[in-house]
Amino acid sequence: MTFITEVDPVVTEGSLLAEETSKEEQLKAAAERINNAELTEGELDESMAPEHYEASDLRVLEGLEAVRIRPGMYIGSTGPRGLHHLVYEIVDNSVDEALAGYASHIEVTILPDNGIRVVDDGRGIPVDEVPGEGVSGVETVMTKLHAGGKFGGGGYAVSGGLHGVGISVVNALSTHVDIEVRRQGFHWTQTYVDQHPVAPLKQGEPMAEDESTGTSVTFWADPKIFETTIYDFETLRSRFQQMAFLNKGLKLSLTDERVTDQAGDEVAGDAEGEPGEKHQTVTYQYLNGIKDYVDYLVKVRKATPVEEDVISFEAEDLKLGISAELAMQWTTAYSEAVHTFANTISTTEGGTHEEGFRAALTSLVVTRVKRPSSKTRTRTCPATTCVKA
Repeated sequence: MTFITEVDPVVTEGSLLAEETSKEEQLKAAAERINNAELTEGELDESMAPEHYEASDLRVLEGLEAVRIRPGMYIGSTGPRGLHHLVYEIVDNSVDEALAGYASHIEVTILPDNGIRVVDDGRGIPVDEVPGEGVSGVETVMTKLHAGGKFGGGGYAVSGGLHGVGISVVNALSTHVDIEVRRQGFHWTQTYVDQHPVAPLKQGEPMAEDESTGTSVTFWADPKIFETTIYDFETLRSRFQQMAFLNKGLKLSLTDERVTDQAGDEVAGDAEGEPGEKHQTVTYQYLNGIKDYVDYLVKVRKATPVEEDVISFEAEDLKLGISAELAMQWTTAYSEAVHTFANTISTTEGGTHEEGFRAALTSLVVTRVKRPSSKTRTRTCPATTCVKA
């Protein structure tokens, strides 16, 4: 037989003193780790116990430090979703230039070492000194949160990014960032290592006569922050195809220099017999915008359209500063597919724009059904595939 008993330990004055000394040492070590930002979120919460929570425990985060300590607040996660979000932040800035009518082509490249390069032909980030900041516009948006041209001032009438943390967050979560701006007749360059500029913005060679203005951003995500720094081509491809649908006429290219495509790529214009490696490349451009998107969605769902033509229209109220675009098609499918967007950003939870569309469509159908007609017939109401931007 086996017996398990509990014996109270003998408590002596020496053991109590040793315990208190050990506790003091633990608290001191925890304080040092807090100051050095070495504690994880769980450990930090344990160390901030009520009995030693004082003013000295409060900490003010400066610059981009808050992003590195709590990256999930800015990009959602430090997994693959957050990693790809860095790319979206830069591309969204270029898309905003397209929405403003200044950019027509965005090129995204996955470099062999899993760096990302985004090039557009927009106006380029301002290179002049920002009043009150003492540094260039480039350095301001790269190093300061909530800095940008989307808080008024006439830079953008419509934009997807409204909080001004996009490119600064990318810099905060990268080990190295190279930026080149083509503006005011010159090439302007600046390099950032561990979030800090190596040197002030430098004016380089003059632009060629036929060279367009624009911005080029190349960055390498910090492996200390992210679970992985390997990008998924398909994830980026599907996102950029949707962006191309939502921005009528915008040309968007994605090239993966990590993968050798032996078959070449017709979209990119690779011809048989050309020297050098051929990489996986896709290019999207839809001249009919969301009308092409509806046609694409219907084909993907393998649904049969009731009418061959896609219904589409757009309207704009200059006085209110609001514009709307809609495309839809009735199909024989049993379920609907409705996708809505605001400033090209997907509104998966709906909103007043979607509610207004549903109410107006329902009212129109009911009115038409109740209208007296000498030729009245009843049929099953088909489902719709709709995109509203």
